Amino acid sequence: MSTAAVALIGALVAQATPGPKPEDTEVWSPVPRVVTPAPAGPAAAAPSDAVVLFDGRNLNEWVSTKDKSPARWTVAGGVLTVRKGTGNIETKRRFRNYQLHLEWRIPPGITGEGQARGNSGLFLASTGDGDAGYELQIMDSFANTTYVNGQAGSIYKQQAPRVNAARKPGEWQSYDVVWTAPVFASDGNVRAPAYVTAYWNGLLIQDHVALKGETAYIGAPRYTAHGAAPIKLQDHGDPSAPISFRSIWIRELD
Repeated sequence: MSTAAVALIGALVAQATPGPKPEDTEVWSPVPRVVTPAPAGPAAAAPSDAVVLFDGRNLNEWVSTKDKSPARWTVAGGVLTVRKGTGNIETKRRFRNYQLHLEWRIPPGITGEGQARGNSGLFLASTGDGDAGYELQIMDSFANTTYVNGQAGSIYKQQAPRVNAARKPGEWQSYDVVWTAPVFASDGNVRAPAYVTAYWNGLLIQDHVALKGETAYIGAPRYTAHGAAPIKLQDHGDPSAPISFRSIWIRELD
């Protein structure tokens, strides 16, 4: 068989073999049971040893992930709101192991369905531009069906939450997270994976879960060696409505 014929057959086989798709890593069952959390209260005050990342007044602790310019999301009435099209924002400071508190709100009257319904994300360690890092999903999961490892409270595309603790759109919700950063050997191999424990509206949703690597929309998660990293909030470009945040603080555990 000629070289040209071999090359042609190889090209035809490559065209006939589909590449990986986002749907390949979507998990739809079992569906986490719905648990109604306690009613939302006022914004949680930070403890005395915390670093306050957002106190309702300014974005002094945040920059644009893309170019490290001042963050351009909207601050009004003590609330931080995604400003669509301005991109992700991340903390100026870098962290390793920590306890984090963050409150978020899906706007009332939200429309859309599935992943196109109040989508954002809390990246527990941002390792680069875009969506590089480890994402704890933020979205409207109140009577909104989507793949379970992509609903609110999931480690995106890795681990569904133990329960669905969503409050109704328009009500404030909270995440309390303990993050243990991965440890890498000098050659870049993983000595210890990242671990996440998380509470959503006071209910345990992730119980010291070992992560398989950084968040991946397509394909399997994997690790790339890194050190201390910023915390990132996602501008998903959701057309339905912007997500808001308040009372963000962190306690370093190193």
